[in-house]
Amino acid sequence: MNSSTRFPLPMSRQEMGKLGWKELDILLVGGDAYVDHPSFGIAIIGRILLSKGYRVGIIAQPDWKNPESLRPMGRPALACAISAGNLDSMLNIYTAARRIRKEDAYSPGGRTGLRPPHATVVYSQLAKQSFPGTTVILGGIEASLRRFAHYDYWQDKIRQSIIADSKADILVYGMGERAIGEIIQRISSGKSFDSIRGTVRLLGKNAAAEFLGAGKDFIELPSYEQLLSSKDALMESTMKVEDEMNPYCAKKVIQRHGERLVLQEPPALPLSTGELDAVYALPFTNLPHPSYKEKIPAFEMIRNSVTAVRGCPGGCSFCGLGIHQGKFITSRSRNSIICEIRRMAEQPDFRGTVSDIGGPTANTYGNTRKNPELCNECRRPSCLFPEVCGNYYPYEEEFLALLIELGRIEKVKHVFIGSGLRLDLALTQRNLMRKIIRDHVSGHLKVAPEHLDDSVLNLMRKNKSSDFIKFMQIFDEETAKAGKKQFIVPYFISNFPGCRDMSKVDDFLRSKSWTLQQVQDFIPLPMTLASAMYYCGKGADGRILHVNRGLKERRPQMKVLKKKR
Repeated sequence: MNSSTRFPLPMSRQEMGKLGWKELDILLVGGDAYVDHPSFGIAIIGRILLSKGYRVGIIAQPDWKNPESLRPMGRPALACAISAGNLDSMLNIYTAARRIRKEDAYSPGGRTGLRPPHATVVYSQLAKQSFPGTTVILGGIEASLRRFAHYDYWQDKIRQSIIADSKADILVYGMGERAIGEIIQRISSGKSFDSIRGTVRLLGKNAAAEFLGAGKDFIELPSYEQLLSSKDALMESTMKVEDEMNPYCAKKVIQRHGERLVLQEPPALPLSTGELDAVYALPFTNLPHPSYKEKIPAFEMIRNSVTAVRGCPGGCSFCGLGIHQGKFITSRSRNSIICEIRRMAEQPDFRGTVSDIGGPTANTYGNTRKNPELCNECRRPSCLFPEVCGNYYPYEEEFLALLIELGRIEKVKHVFIGSGLRLDLALTQRNLMRKIIRDHVSGHLKVAPEHLDDSVLNLMRKNKSSDFIKFMQIFDEETAKAGKKQFIVPYFISNFPGCRDMSKVDDFLRSKSWTLQQVQDFIPLPMTLASAMYYCGKGADGRILHVNRGLKERRPQMKVLKKKR
C-alpha cells in the first residue's frame, strides 16, 4: 500500500465526516505541524490508538490564546492528549544565547511563533478551558524531561514538576506506546490510573498522605522546596532519578511539592523487535498533512531516512534523548526495514537515495546483551562509560547483513549513514566500518567526539579523545583504499561545565586547516546530569567545576568553534 491509498488522521470536521465519525474519542494536540510519519511522536501515538479502534483527531499548533482553536472537531469523548512536539519547546524557540531562533524546523515554511514557550503547560491549560472535565494526558520529550522539579536554563530558575504546572491528570514519560493504550482503556472502563508503568501523577494532600502511610517501597527525591533553597539538591535529585531508570529493577519515585506528591511509576518495558516492527508497519502516509502548502524543514530532512534502532546505551550527561528512550537497545528486524524502504522506493518523488539508516546512534543497530539477567539488575546510566561493559556486545554482523540486502532493492541506488557513529563501538566493528566507509558515506560522515580534552569528556560521559584519532586513521585508510574523496565532519560542544578553554580543539582544527560545518554551544537540558552540573557548579562527585555563564563568558569558546581556518 502506498501513500496515495493511505489517509492521515483527521484535522477537521470534514475529514471526520469522510471517515463516518460524528465525534472523537481522543484529541491529540501538538506543537509541531502534523506529519504522518513515524519520526514524529504524535503520529505514532495517533496511529497506535487508531489501530486499537479509537477515533483520533489532531489539532496541530493551535492558537494558544483562543480556546476555540481546540474545538473544530468537538469535545473528545475520552481524553485530550498533549505534546509540545519532537523537541522541548524552549529549545525549539530559543538558542543557547537565549535568543529567539530564526527558524522553526517543525513548522510550515520554517516559520517561528506558531508555538508558545512551555507549550505542554499552555496546551494543557487550554484543553482544560476548552473542555472542562475532560481527562488531560501529557506526553513527549518536554513532559519526560520536566516530570520532576527541574532547572530551566532559559528562565534561569527552578520550576516545579510540569504536571503540577499544567494541572493535567496523568503524564506519560519515555516512549509512550504501552502506557497510552492502558490509560485510554482505563478511562473507558472507569478505572483509576494506579500503577501504570511509564507514568507520573500528582497526588493531592489526602491521596499523598494515604500513599505515604501504605508502607510501599519507593525512592524519595529532595522536595521542590529543597531544590529552591539548595543547589546541591538538584544534583542529588538528578542522580537518584538516574538510578531508577532501569525498567527491570526500578522502584517508584516520589517528590514532595508542598503537601502534594509527584509519584513516578517504574519505566515502561522497552518494546520487543516484533512490537517495534508492528509500530512501523502501521499505515502512515509518510507525508505532511495535505492541508499544508509550505514545506516542513524537519520532514524534508528525514523524508528518505529510516529509523532502525531505538534506545541509546551511551548515557551522555548532556543528552535528553537517552533519558527519553532509555539505554536498552531495540532493533527492528531486517524484513521490517526492507519493507519500509521498498514502500519508499515506490513513491513518485523518490530519487534512489536513502539518506540515513539509524537512530540515536547508527552503529548500535543489532547490538545485544550477552546475559540479559545481569542487565536487569544494573543501575549504571551508561553501558559504554567509563568503559564498554563486558556484558554489552557490539555485534556488527546484523547491520552488515542489512546493508548488503538493502543494496539489492530495486530503484535504490545509494544507502547512506547520517545518524552519526559511536566511536568506541566503531573501533571494535572493523568489518562494519569498512563497509560503511567504502559504500555508505555521502561524501561527509558525521561523528561527534564532542571535545578533545579528556577531563571534559569524562564529565560528558564520553569515550577518550584518542578514539577519535584512531577512527580518523581508519577512515582515511579505508577511503584511500576505496579510491574516494570523502571527509569526516566532527561535532564539538563549547562551554561545557568544567571546560576552561577550547585550546585542544583549536590546536587540532588548526593542524587540519578545518573550518567546522556545525557547532554547538552547550545547552543545559532539563533533568540531565550536565544541567545539574551547570546549575550547581559541581560535578557528580562534588568537585567544584568552572562554569561559563552569560554570553560574555561564553563567547570566547564559541568563537573558537566558529573560527575560519
